[in-house]
Amino acid sequence: MSYTALYRKFRPDIFDEVKGQVPIVTTLRNQVKASRLSHAYLFCGTRGTGKTTIAKIMAKAANCESPANGNPCGVCPMCQSIAAGTSMNVIEIDAASNNGVDNIREIVEEVRYSPTEGRYKVYIIDEVHMLSTGAFNALLKTLEEPPSYVIFILATTEAHKLPVTILSRCQRYDFSRITVEEITERLTDLVGREGIQAEEKALRYVAKAADGAMRDALSLLDRCIAFYPGELLTYDNVLEVLGTVDTEVFGTLLRAIRNGDVAGAMRVLDDTVMRGRDLAQFVIDFTWYLRNLLLAKSVEEPEEFLDITSDQMGGFLAEAEATKAETLVRYINVCSELTNRIRYAGAKRVMIEVELIRLCRPETETDYSGLLDRVRHLEEQLANGVVMQPGAIPSVPGGMASQTEPEQETVQAAELPKALGEEIKAVAEKWSAIVNSATGPLKIYLQTAKPSVDEGGTRLILVYKDEFDKSAMESGSHLESLQNLIGKQTGKQVEIVVELAKKGRGNMAAYPDLSELKAKVPIEYVD
Repeated sequence: MSYTALYRKFRPDIFDEVKGQVPIVTTLRNQVKASRLSHAYLFCGTRGTGKTTIAKIMAKAANCESPANGNPCGVCPMCQSIAAGTSMNVIEIDAASNNGVDNIREIVEEVRYSPTEGRYKVYIIDEVHMLSTGAFNALLKTLEEPPSYVIFILATTEAHKLPVTILSRCQRYDFSRITVEEITERLTDLVGREGIQAEEKALRYVAKAADGAMRDALSLLDRCIAFYPGELLTYDNVLEVLGTVDTEVFGTLLRAIRNGDVAGAMRVLDDTVMRGRDLAQFVIDFTWYLRNLLLAKSVEEPEEFLDITSDQMGGFLAEAEATKAETLVRYINVCSELTNRIRYAGAKRVMIEVELIRLCRPETETDYSGLLDRVRHLEEQLANGVVMQPGAIPSVPGGMASQTEPEQETVQAAELPKALGEEIKAVAEKWSAIVNSATGPLKIYLQTAKPSVDEGGTRLILVYKDEFDKSAMESGSHLESLQNLIGKQTGKQVEIVVELAKKGRGNMAAYPDLSELKAKVPIEYVD
């Protein structure tokens, strides 16, 4: 005897076996119990959600000789003939290949004749949106006023393509996607009846990959069982057969991107390619992984929206906590754009590599989101205690310099004013101690500044070449903290001014160097 696919072998025979469509099943069963059947039904929904299955159950229930609680008995001659496909009372039509006016006219002619057995003639028209305009017009009058013994059940995945005149003449039922939990429960029951051993995690992944379609889930499970016959179906087996990637791989990739580790990201991609995974699907799955992380950060109870097990939730939430929401948004936008471009691309791997480098190296971008990511890198460096020495060029993860090469000084070095206030002299003598006593961002901003003095010799000027450093120094309470440090080191109060060299007196050399009071050799400062 030939093998029967799981989705055919375990197709529900009664309403009670249908999963995930409780409101629809309850309504139809009550109509059968009360003998209040409509003349036309429209079943709408995505593939594999049970439209055709429920249509056949409805056809059996309408003609069953002894229905039980609205369900067909399954043992009477009418139920058995309909189940076997030999009944003349149930006519299934595929509108994709029978979409012409002549095909519908044949139906209109047949409707005139009452059923030879049973109570109803049931016409199930699948993919009804494929009918031509002429075919719809030919069906319209019959659909509006059919004989009392005729029931039309129209099924479609694209209800918006149906004429309004057809929609208004049908009872419409919208089939929802079946949840991961319901599909997993069904798969667990089926493998038990088939005597197949499978991990719950493996079945759950199959259910998730089915994207709400029970038929797709059974087809995927069939593939996995055929690849490992007689063996325990493990989570790794399912990943191998379906050509997908474990979420732990996405976690490794995200950490590499977040740390600016280009080599680590390339290793993840190379391993994915060597395992034969589909690169377009890899990008899509990574985008969904980032989406789940963003939801975990944005809602109070993310378990309701995330299709992951409770034992995975702890690590997942920790991963989400380590990444800022705006960073995740940027990653999602980049991956979404890549998904659209990679679909028909020849060199998919090259395109993915370029985008991974963009994510790892935000300094290569000039847009607003890229700037935010550069600031995030800098903040993480500061939080980790990374300190730049005077004269060093600030760098970002990956070793690329974030500043350009120093400009050549073309202005003659300015001399210090002959008359300096006592406060300024005290600051000059203690400047190194003041800088070393600072902590965190303030210390870095002081190291990148050139201490100078105004023409009157009474105000301390911090000169920067980089506008970002100048703005950062002026933000928050950095100036107030510096005044407190000066007061602790010198016992003096000094007025502080922050200036940008390019908008000041020409360049860095045009500013007198306050540190010359302690060191005759000029100190080299970061440009």
